[in-house]
Amino acid sequence: MDIKTASALHRLRLISLPEALSFPALLIFGSLLMRVSDIDFLMPPLGMIHGVLFTIYVVFLLDVWIKAKWPLKRVALFFLLAVIPFGGLYGDKLLKGYEADGVIAARARREGTVSA
Repeated sequence: MDIKTASALHRLRLISLPEALSFPALLIFGSLLMRVSDIDFLMPPLGMIHGVLFTIYVVFLLDVWIKAKWPLKRVALFFLLAVIPFGGLYGDKLLKGYEADGVIAARARREGTVSA
């Protein structure tokens, strides 16, 4: 894995956790509180925060798709996980594994252990 691919994967991983937590926060603190009480001032800022994080996540996901040459099924899985509440937490776990695999493979190539 080259440095551009590794950094794109790392950026996606960095944004995946805040994005994964912003959606349930929007649902719980924004929508639920608005419906059961008079607290409606949380919805606009939480919605904007989640929208910005989701947009950044999608841009970083497209960047990883191009640089890492991921199959469409994997990209679709990560997009689906971003739409499901708390799905991004599982996506973060998967990204951590992909990132670790890439580092191990790069280290093995550098040491001459494998020719891949």
